[in-house]
Parts: sequence; structure tokens; C-alpha cells
Amino acid sequence: MTFTVTDLDDRLAFGSSVTGLDPDTLDDPAVRERLRALWIDRGVIVFRGVPGGTESQIRLSEVFGACEVHPLRPVDAVSAPELSDIRYLPEDGDIFTVDGEPRGGWLPWHSDLIYVDSINHGGILRPVRLPEHGGGDTGFIDQIAAYDALPDELKERIEGLNVVYWLQLDVSTARFVHVTGLECVRLRSSSARIMDNVDTFPRVVHPLVFVQEETGRKVLNLSPWFAQGIEGMENDEGDELLHRLAEHAVDARRAYVHHWHDDDMVLWDNWRMLHSASGVHPDDVRHLQRTTITGDYALGRIELAEGQISHEMRLNV
Repeated sequence: MTFTVTDLDDRLAFGSSVTGLDPDTLDDPAVRERLRALWIDRGVIVFRGVPGGTESQIRLSEVFGACEVHPLRPVDAVSAPELSDIRYLPEDGDIFTVDGEPRGGWLPWHSDLIYVDSINHGGILRPVRLPEHGGGDTGFIDQIAAYDALPDELKERIEGLNVVYWLQLDVSTARFVHVTGLECVRLRSSSARIMDNVDTFPRVVHPLVFVQEETGRKVLNLSPWFAQGIEGMENDEGDELLHRLAEHAVDARRAYVHHWHDDDMVLWDNWRMLHSASGVHPDDVRHLQRTTITGDYALGRIELAEGQISHEMRLNV
């Protein structure tokens, strides 16, 4: 093969590093098959030193699936439609106080698009401008390993349960994000505009556990950010269970934290990995671009309001 694969972290059962990949080989069926198998097996791939910038990022993403336009991508975005800008600017960016420290562009542990019924399968991140004063790292935690580490009694208790999610960009109001002293200092203008229309987003439901089709491994399918409660158990009992699971899911001992270099590209499997952003100094700048790799594990659904019935139910009436 035309590239070399090594483990990202000897402590962890997920994550690989790929070096020596030539973009001109991406049309080779053998190269594509090996890369896709590696992605399913390891969940996160860090590509180092791949030339070609934006063009290579999009072509590499298409090895793993078609690129789609992210539903929250601003209509006036200037980058290619396949790309979303993950940008923090001092004059217009989210700022949260975390553990007493203001951080620009900080994001808690989450799955992308868990607040819609069809979750994208993954994405590739590439840095455009890295912060001058450090920070801006991206963390990943494998929810296959998180499920395996659960006590048997919890595995039995959560089987068949579903979680309700809803879009909420002010992380300080997230019910199951466990961060000391979390406060919202400012939302960027695009986030504020979205929150002005948040009632147009319905609540959605996803299973708390599902099986990775290719391997039969079970995944703890919990994104602490955006979670509202357990379906049919939005009460003290359900909340206590979800708090316990959320603390378990984000155990830092199972995390890989990526410290960015200019020539990195990082692919992750959004169906099994939680990710986070550590944030930067509020006066700094951070700009990454991300593709959104389409897919649907076909287990999510829009929550029905009281008295509504689904299309499938109507067909059976």
C-alpha cells in the first residue's frame, strides 16, 4: 500500500495515524477499501502531511461517503458548499466561562447533528488558521469502549431506551453537560440568529444503545450536549440515570486529544465518537473547515407531538 498506519495512542483501542498518503491514489479501489475498513475499525484517523488543501480534503471525504451541506451552514458562507467553517473570531465568536476561565469557541462533548433524525456518518476537519497562543485542541472519546466499560446492570437497564434531543446552542443551559462554573458570555451572531428560530426545530429521538452493523459491537449512543431526557422517563428517575451515563461517557481517561498541526486532516466516525473543542483565548483566532459525510443509520426519528401519529402508523390504520 502507498501509506503507513500506526496507532494514535497505545492506551486506547481506537484511533490511527496515516502518513505517506498520496491523493493521486484515492481512486485506487484497494486504497479506498483499506481506508474505509480502517475507519470502521478505529473510528478516528489522523492524516498527516497530505498535500492539496481543500481539494484533497473533499476528495478524501468522498472515499467514505458523499459530502452534504450542513443544515446550519450560513447561506452567505464563502467556502465551497461541501465545507463548513468552524471559526472563532474575537469580534464575533461564542465565549463561555469554563472552570473560571473564558474560552472562545469552546464546545463540550457531543455528536454532530444528533438534534436531527438523520445523523451524518462523519466528517474531516482541516485547519486553516491555528491560534497563536495555544489551545484549540479537539478531543475524541469512543462510545464502543464506553459501552464495554459499563457495569452489566447498567447495560441491562438501558437496553431498548431512547434519548430525546433538541437543538440548543447556549451550552450553559445544557442539562447533562457536567462542567464546573459554566456560563455563557456571548453567542456569535449566527448562533443567536439560529436560536431566535429554534422553535422551528422539532425534538428528535435516538436509541441509547445501537449495534455497529459491520462489526456487531454495541455503541453507547449518548451525546450529553443537546440531550433533554430519556423518552417516557423525563422525570427524576430518568434524569438521574442520564446524568450517570453522561459522566461515564465523557471519562477523560478514555479520551484522545488532538493537538493540531498545519498539515493535519482528521476523520472521525460520528456514529460512535464523541468530540469536543478545548477553546482558545478570547483574543485569539481559530479557523478550521469541516466536511459533512452523509449517512443515516436509520434509527432516529422526529418526536411526535401529543395526538399525532406517524406516517407508518397511518398506513396501518
